[in-house]
Amino acid sequence: MSLLVVGLSHRSAPVSVLERAALHADAQVKLLQDTVAADPATEAAVLATCNRIELYADVDKFHAGVAELSTLLAQHSGVGLDELTPYLYVHYEDRAVHHLFSVACGLDSMVVGEGQILGQIKDSLARAQELHTAGRLLNDLFQQALRVGKRAHSETGIDRAGQSLVTFGLEQLALGAEVSDWARGKKALVIGAGSMSSLAAATLARVGVTEIVVANRTADRAERLAEILNEGGDVSARAVPMDSVSDELTRADVVVSCTGATGLVLSAEAVAAARGSVAPLGADEVPPFRESEAAPAARQPAGSATDENCPLDLAPMQATPGFSVLGEAAVAGMAASELEQHAAWVDNAPRPQSSGSVATVLDPAEEAEAIAALAATAAVIGRVPERRRPEPVAEIPRPTPSLFLLDLAMPRDIDAAVHRLGGVRLVDIESLADASADAPMAADVDQVRRIVADEVAAFGAALRAAHITPTVVALRSMAADVVAGEIARLDGRLPGLDDKQRGEITQTVRRVVDKLLHAPTVRVKQLAAEPGGAGYADALRTLFDLDPETVAAVSRAEDSTTDEKDRGSS
Repeated sequence: MSLLVVGLSHRSAPVSVLERAALHADAQVKLLQDTVAADPATEAAVLATCNRIELYADVDKFHAGVAELSTLLAQHSGVGLDELTPYLYVHYEDRAVHHLFSVACGLDSMVVGEGQILGQIKDSLARAQELHTAGRLLNDLFQQALRVGKRAHSETGIDRAGQSLVTFGLEQLALGAEVSDWARGKKALVIGAGSMSSLAAATLARVGVTEIVVANRTADRAERLAEILNEGGDVSARAVPMDSVSDELTRADVVVSCTGATGLVLSAEAVAAARGSVAPLGADEVPPFRESEAAPAARQPAGSATDENCPLDLAPMQATPGFSVLGEAAVAGMAASELEQHAAWVDNAPRPQSSGSVATVLDPAEEAEAIAALAATAAVIGRVPERRRPEPVAEIPRPTPSLFLLDLAMPRDIDAAVHRLGGVRLVDIESLADASADAPMAADVDQVRRIVADEVAAFGAALRAAHITPTVVALRSMAADVVAGEIARLDGRLPGLDDKQRGEITQTVRRVVDKLLHAPTVRVKQLAAEPGGAGYADALRTLFDLDPETVAAVSRAEDSTTDEKDRGSS
């Protein structure tokens, strides 16, 4: 087995990187085609969800495979290889199997135990089968992963360890209240009609909203989803075109968005315009942030005005919980030279006063060194590095939300600046990641981990045993040819044998050959199933001088049969 997976997820990369690396459907197709066209890989499958991008491949060289798969991911995601590499993880052979099985069981999900990942794995396999990039290894692997995931959900209480991403998001919007109590009587706008949006709409209907409006670029899909919701009878649903979103936003209490758009679907300005009563938070309403969390270039005396010579407008960048002034949203497009210019401005600006009357003076050498390091980093990677998960700060009360936004898209559909609008509560993938990071793990998780470990061992043993099967088949085929040749030679020497005598002799010779081959072939299958047992197939081919082409022909015939079965079952 030479299974390799290279990927990144919410566990290894910040949301900003995942957003930029997100692969749309066409990019996934091209990635698969380019992967199997590359030298180290013979099979490929892509698992791309809102919080992970993983490329699976059957490779013949580990190091070359890692280099090629990493390069392909960078090329097709549009994120530079140097920037992407620190966030990539690599799993090989049994570890790769263990990773996919854990993913299938929901152990690696943002919300532990969520079941939607099974549908996404199924879609990934179907795409690879359709493009003929999945051979026997990946077909077996992904189908077994689906079985393991279903087993985990049916045999354990892993569902109790976490909820679906939609349910978890609604719980965050409800701010501790029962979701059904919070949702009762509300009107919802669902943007998008894909699998996640459909799940969101069904969940909203179940928890008690009175009306659901579905907006989608493809009208047929929106209308079909609305029909399905209306068939339930508990909610009134209708479909609208995407250009009606602004109008519907004025009526909605809850908005859930999950589209495949590469840009923003809802800007902060659009939300503010649609909700005339919604006003930006004032300066005294914005929660404070620690000065130590800001870039040297962002230090500014409290309450001072922004200097017209400063290239960075700090006014709209007041910090909010979960928002760092080091983030791309704060300094988008700021060149290293601008950063240095701004740093120079700050260096000469008035300083905050201490509790006494003496101004606080920072060490110029330390400040210059920090600014230079930050500028150098920005010059290399093209942006100011983002500092995720700033330390908690004391929050002051915000206006009671009247509009609730849930953004489940990657890249994001809703402008993060909506956080700064009064009367609006936004929950997105990043805030969900923060909220679920310290979620308690159910006892059932340990049971699922044991299931995964057992299934990985069984899959590895079966794969190793299957590896030797073509050799055993070729050996038995060779033995049958030897028996047939000897019987033909016997007919030439003893032409007077009748059919009964010839049949008895033939059966006797076959039984002798079968008994001689039985013990070694059974034993070699057992040994091959153990770790490191792949060498037994080579030994068998050498000892019996088997034709490598005969063994390869058996393998091709088995793979062809497997492919036909897979296409018939998908």
